Amino acid sequence: MDRRTREAVRYLGYGRNAADDRTLALINDAFAELDRSAAPKSVCRIFDLEQTADGRIRIGTMEIKSTSLSRNLKGCGSVVLFGATLGEETDRLIRRWSVTDMAKAVVLQACAAAVLEEYCDAQQKKIGQELESSGLYLRPRFSPGYGDFDISYQAPIMRMLDCAKTIGLTMTDGFMMTPTKSVTALIGAGTGKERCPAAGCEMCEKTDCEYRRI
Repeated sequence: MDRRTREAVRYLGYGRNAADDRTLALINDAFAELDRSAAPKSVCRIFDLEQTADGRIRIGTMEIKSTSLSRNLKGCGSVVLFGATLGEETDRLIRRWSVTDMAKAVVLQACAAAVLEEYCDAQQKKIGQELESSGLYLRPRFSPGYGDFDISYQAPIMRMLDCAKTIGLTMTDGFMMTPTKSVTALIGAGTGKERCPAAGCEMCEKTDCEYRRI
């Protein structure tokens, strides 16, 4: 079983249990559809990072108060603002499957999340390779909604990246992104070489999450 299939199974809530053959067949079909329809795009910008004595984080005009994010960015002097999406066609595909077969639609949602994560990992690796020539090393991605990093910070991140223009990513008043299979994140960059810059579960404090990887 390859990595993205394992991730899809995790997103489906199987935990450490094995998925049945029918589910695995649906996963394979979903990935085949996504490979034909997804049009992933990303955008990033690097900013100077300032952490104040009172625990606040300043990135350009954005000021953040988050203990969990501060811990993630400890020792960093720069930060990469990152946004990515699989595109509107993925949303249309999910809507079509939702009308015809809800079970398949649920599997497609999980597979799309796995494809998005795989794409983000690949883009972060490229960014990291470019920055390493300047002696900077990346930390794990940290998205609004992790820990006490409030989801409302998606708004200034998307403005600073001009996501609507650069990758066609917008947001509702309730902080839901359109297209839905999209993500924003901060990636700390520091001179200290940390362990592998994995994302998500490795940095999230929600240890009782049923989708947790570790």
